[in-house]
Amino acid sequence: MDNEKFSNRFTLAFYNLENYFDTTNDEHVLDDDFTPKGFKKWNDKKFYKKSHKLAKAIAHIGEGESNLPPVLLGIAEVENDGVIKKLLDTDELEDINYDYVHFDSPDERGIDTALIYHRDYFNVLEAETIPLIINSQNGNRDFTRDILYVKGELNGEEIHVFVNHWPSRRDGADQTAYKRIEAAKTILKKISSIQNEQNHLNLIVMGDFNDDPNSESIKTLMASGLFINPMEKLLSPHSGSANYKGEWSLFDQVILSHSFLNFEQGTHSFKKAKIFAPDFLKEWKGKYKGNPFRTYAGKKYIGGYSDHFPVYVVLKWNS
Repeated sequence: MDNEKFSNRFTLAFYNLENYFDTTNDEHVLDDDFTPKGFKKWNDKKFYKKSHKLAKAIAHIGEGESNLPPVLLGIAEVENDGVIKKLLDTDELEDINYDYVHFDSPDERGIDTALIYHRDYFNVLEAETIPLIINSQNGNRDFTRDILYVKGELNGEEIHVFVNHWPSRRDGADQTAYKRIEAAKTILKKISSIQNEQNHLNLIVMGDFNDDPNSESIKTLMASGLFINPMEKLLSPHSGSANYKGEWSLFDQVILSHSFLNFEQGTHSFKKAKIFAPDFLKEWKGKYKGNPFRTYAGKKYIGGYSDHFPVYVVLKWNS
């Protein structure tokens, strides 16, 4: 039975799905590892298993905080709209009135972001990609993920959503920091152009930023004075959304504009932020016990969900 206490509460979440590829080789992107003959020996059985595991996780996000699964869910590391359709067609999600916004991005690995939304509560008004124009240190264009921008109405209130998967730290955190700072500036530039048309904006910036709340790129967003970062206090030496070599990070965040701190009728107000890390999403033994239960560790197939925990915020609808 639905809990009346939660009937006006809604979760907005973000989840990096860790290389959610189909099994078909796409000659235009670097997806060879995720084919039956590739390095990972990726096949239909493994894809099917991962799809159902991810769907189970998504269906449970925000449990105990809302009567619904996420009404908005940003996702990263999806290869194409075909895998999103397969995800939403699983037994775990098919009865939820979900739809999605997705565009192919120029990322050389072919991984994109997308926004899954509950049609009963969210109406898409506009959607576009914002190219992230940056160069590598050798001066060549770095083809990375676009920023997904969606304008819509959540329970009739207009909101602006940015879904991100910022450039990685693969060549070193300090050496690549300028790329993520540029991503932050790109979002602020877009917001500035929207502000020219209207003053009161409800902004949601979510994603895998490949940076923690205290990194320069996130500080660049926060220095605008537009945002609160409810995720900031969730990072500790013992908790985060991902773990690399024994160290927790909180690259996955949902950042909100100050407008979500109001309690006026006909608006949404911020209630809480959480990392979704139930036992079934964790490694249950060995030296990685408590870490995200991932699909692969290098070449080794483990058969888990993702190397990231989902994160979410709870909003209250002030009716």
